[in-house]
Amino acid sequence: MSMQFITSSAFFLGAVSLAAAALAAIRLIRGPMQADRVVALDIFLACAIALCVAIGLINRRALFLDVAIGLAIANFVATIGWARLIEQSFSTFLHKKRKRP
Repeated sequence: MSMQFITSSAFFLGAVSLAAAALAAIRLIRGPMQADRVVALDIFLACAIALCVAIGLINRRALFLDVAIGLAIANFVATIGWARLIEQSFSTFLHKKRKRP
């Protein structure tokens, strides 16, 4: 593949990632539920991963791909943690609601 195609693809990936981050920021601010905010944070990290890949393609360095893998692992662990926290808070809310006469 030509370097020009790779560079233009990386810039397109960066632009799409920034647009997705802007939409996620709106969802983070306007999200009526906690789950909406967690999804927005998940999108932010996905955009950071995409930007690391784009920078790695432009600079032709594999180091940025290692950073992207690390961010993906952190994203997975954080999403699981937030999901458990939301589930516990929701079950506690339902438990307290049932106790009331």
